[in-house]
Order: sequence, then structure tokens, then C-alpha cells
Amino acid sequence: MESFNEKLAQQVDGYIEGLFVPHDEALAQGLKDAEAAGLPSINVSANEGKLLYLITKMAQAKRVLEIGTLGGFSTTWLARALPGNGKLITLELDQKHADVARKNLDRAGVGDKVEIRVGRASDSLQKMITQGETPFDLIFIDADKPGYVEYLNRSLQLTRPGTVILADNLIRNGRVMDSHPGDESARGAKAYNDALAQHPRLESIILPILRETLDGLSISIVK
Repeated sequence: MESFNEKLAQQVDGYIEGLFVPHDEALAQGLKDAEAAGLPSINVSANEGKLLYLITKMAQAKRVLEIGTLGGFSTTWLARALPGNGKLITLELDQKHADVARKNLDRAGVGDKVEIRVGRASDSLQKMITQGETPFDLIFIDADKPGYVEYLNRSLQLTRPGTVILADNLIRNGRVMDSHPGDESARGAKAYNDALAQHPRLESIILPILRETLDGLSISIVK
């Protein structure tokens, strides 16, 4: 499943971005700083960032949980959608990534809404569960794909009926349709997709996402 018109995908992505996502200096500088610090270039696209923003707005979310901070690009989009009293907790494994993200979030003017918690996401999630963290209105999963099913199961213990759960990178340019995907990220995404489809507490869909390749964002609502 590797046949895909990359040129057309990039053209469509650029067309949509040109219409709906004007240049943002804070976000652009954040990407430059992340690259200069050696962070991997795996952030969501500008268009997907706008989509995250709109979904968060539509959900009228006041409390957001993000699993996977990286340089804070998606974090900024999510935080900008929050009301004045909103709060976002984002989980990041790498302290270096967290330091870059903190600077980027402060530059973008949303630093006061965001708390970065450093450590293994599964440990941070379990700690929140044990301490009785207030349920979240929206959760965005965008971290290591082999951990996705575990993150989903733990995240569900931090939700309420109506909570929106989003997860990124779920099509892997079609590799999730293979019976036995050859790489662990595709296997993790495939397992997550199957878990969503079968989960009795969730209503879900995967929205195809165009960029250089074909990928997907899942949207779920807790029953």
C-alpha cells in the first residue's frame, strides 16, 4: 500500500493551509528552535494543528490532556483553543524536549495554561489515576505508537461521558492495512485502530490526513 500521489497531497495540503492557516511567527520560530535543538521533525502539520484547535473549541474543552509534547507545536494549538480559565497537562518523556516546548509555549503566549510533566507517560497517567485527577474534556495521543493501546486504556480512567479522545498517525501511509505490518509503529497503530473499533465505551472514526504521505487522526467520544 505504498502507491500515493505525494505531489498532489502536498499541493492540497498547501492549498488548505493557504486558505485557513495564515503564517504565525511564534509557531514558525518554535519549529526553528525545535530543529536547532535536534528534535525530530514529526510535529503535526499546520492544517492538523488548526483541526485540533477547532475540535477543542467545538468540544468546549476546559481541561485537556496531551500525551507527547515534543516541541510544543500541537500543544500551542490545543492551548489556544482553551478559555481563560482552561488548563492543559502535557506529558513528555524527554527533559530536553520539555525545555524546548516550555520556551515555545511561553513565546506563543499560552505558557500560563500549560503544565508539562516529564517522565514515562504510562507512569504519569497511573499517578493521575491514583491521585484522582479531575476528568479531562479532551485527550490527544501523539507519542510512541507501540504504547497507544496502553495510553488509551489508562486515559479512559481519566474521562467522563462526552470526553473527546484524539490520536494521531493511525494510517501510516496504508501500512496498517497489512495483515502483519513490518514496523512496530504501524503495528502499534493497527492495534490501536482495532481497539477503537471494538471498544464498548467509545464511538469512533478515523479521518484521513494528507501531508507528504497519507495518515490519519482518530476521533472518539466516550459514551
